[in-house]
Amino acid sequence: MRMFDIIKKKRDGGTLTDAEINWFIKGYVNGDIPDYQVSALCMAIYFRGMTLEETTALTFAVRDSGKKLDFPNVNGLRVDKHSTGGVGDKTSLVIAPIVATLGVKVAKMSGRGLGHTGGTIDKLEAIPSFRTDIPLDEFQSIVNDIGIAIIGQSNDMTPADKLLYGLRDVTATIDSLPLIVSSIMGKKLAADDDCIVLDVKTGSGAFMKTVEASRELAEWMVEIGKRAGKRVCAMITDMDIPLGFSIGNSLEVIEAIETLKGNGPADLTEICIELATRMLYLAEKGTMDECRANVLRVIENGEALKTFAKMVEAQGGNKDWILAPENFPAAPYCEEIKAEKSGYIVGIDTEGYGIASLLLGAGRNTKEDVIDSTAGIILKKKFGDYVNKGDVIATMYTSNNTSFTASRKKFLESTKMGNDAPVKRPLILDIVE
Repeated sequence: MRMFDIIKKKRDGGTLTDAEINWFIKGYVNGDIPDYQVSALCMAIYFRGMTLEETTALTFAVRDSGKKLDFPNVNGLRVDKHSTGGVGDKTSLVIAPIVATLGVKVAKMSGRGLGHTGGTIDKLEAIPSFRTDIPLDEFQSIVNDIGIAIIGQSNDMTPADKLLYGLRDVTATIDSLPLIVSSIMGKKLAADDDCIVLDVKTGSGAFMKTVEASRELAEWMVEIGKRAGKRVCAMITDMDIPLGFSIGNSLEVIEAIETLKGNGPADLTEICIELATRMLYLAEKGTMDECRANVLRVIENGEALKTFAKMVEAQGGNKDWILAPENFPAAPYCEEIKAEKSGYIVGIDTEGYGIASLLLGAGRNTKEDVIDSTAGIILKKKFGDYVNKGDVIATMYTSNNTSFTASRKKFLESTKMGNDAPVKRPLILDIVE
């Protein structure tokens, strides 16, 4: 085979065979195919697309490009949740302990944030001494003993995805359906969980901006998961509004703890209950109604919070911070954002809110950037609320007091005011099963 012929075939609208896809992935990982040829193929895929069969083959090739997780010593079904990314999305910190408390194993590998979206690993590392890089045998032992562990993604898994994503990021080919699907599902299938619940975000704060695009992404991922022999479903959820009130790492951990106590924001609580319910349902822990009732029970009786504290302790963190979140240090500087005029908040550029938090130090523009775990924003008003001129609509937190001006400007630019109350849409927009 020649890479030239594969590029030309896709450029002209042809359908690649499984053998051609496997050959180019293997050759790229081995260093036999240069970046410039893979860049050309990614651009051809961007414009010409791929069939579901091609995308399945690409996903499986990405999955098989490195090591796959193996859990010979873990007893019981394992279930995972994947979110396509958003602002204020701390659902993994809430639902994983809930599901583990109810007898389903959660052996989760999560990523770091880049750009306006936060990463679960960054949030957990706001807990002092919490270890996200632990040996796989210890990882399995914690999962077996407690039911849950969350660690960073292994460098040995899906090397093809790491190479492809880095290339797509600099060649304007990120937002290609087959390339997105193969990236997400390649990693999920390499983790080899029995059940997967996908949280596909849609709206201004998500990579997929429309419900239609999100539904197509969800349908393809669910179908490929089923072809791999997994139990999969997807929820399409709104990201035109930040999830919860807190944006930023330690701020979001605190909000997740409050949600596990039953005191969380209504929107975050609703989505967490539904995600956890569906994870349990896929794991055959009862009917939907029975699973939902059990989710509510372990929140109300505090068992889910205790499980989270046990996981934190097992991974080297201080569980006292989980049981008493007032222990988390506050940022040395804070400043209020006030409404510039009266009216309803009729629109939010959620990505803009994420960037405003990033400017305070809560995120990174490059992988090398150091995160300020105390930085972020707490919203005082949200979509649909009426505010008077001068009302506090948010509070900014940072260790760098020179960052307030740029962050405030971005936040206010991202907040649209109007005279009439807006129509609110549901948080959960669709279910793909």
